[in-house]
Amino acid sequence: MFTLPNLPYDYSALEPYIDEETMRIHHDKHNAAYVDNLNKALILLAVGLEEKLSIKYKPLLDLNLEKMLESINEFPEMLRERIQNNAGGHANHSFFWKIMGSPDSGDEPSGKLLDALNFTFASVEKFKEEFTNKAIAVFGSGWAFLIKKPDGTLALKRHSFQNSPLMHGNIPILGIDVWEHAYYLKYQNRRADYIQAWWNVVNWKQVEDNLNEALGSK
Repeated sequence: MFTLPNLPYDYSALEPYIDEETMRIHHDKHNAAYVDNLNKALILLAVGLEEKLSIKYKPLLDLNLEKMLESINEFPEMLRERIQNNAGGHANHSFFWKIMGSPDSGDEPSGKLLDALNFTFASVEKFKEEFTNKAIAVFGSGWAFLIKKPDGTLALKRHSFQNSPLMHGNIPILGIDVWEHAYYLKYQNRRADYIQAWWNVVNWKQVEDNLNEALGSK
């Protein structure tokens, strides 16, 4: 069974750019709901196995979150969408909390991350501009990600709802939640304002760690 991870900082740590109340609701209610509903879906799968559901599904119960999403098409069709939505929601949010931090940190892209952004997007400023436009352009609820593709290159990708890059063999390096619950209390319908503010709380050290880990995975 999966559990809700604690935030790596106080609920108020991202003020004034992301407010404490939003963080409490986003983490304690939304992320918690994905964890709860994922566990319920896995219980249904376990019950199905006891009722003679094909034994080939049994190893899926022992997968970690990342492997579960990578193997989503192996789950029985009757539970696949439910597991995809909730495992994706849990994975995306667990990732999201880590790539944010105090706006007082003052860090900027450096090392291999800086080199990769300059190589792929010409400059950090151009990267931020393209990423921002990608996030603004998400229709309805979803995410924008910087991903590492299986061929080792970096790219920007929009995902609807809680679909995870991991489902397509991609590794998330940076991502922003543009579901309305991520920003509506403070920014109402001003998604662009939220995205511009969010750049102030990006934890670039964690993003660099994500890239280094992704580059070492192949």
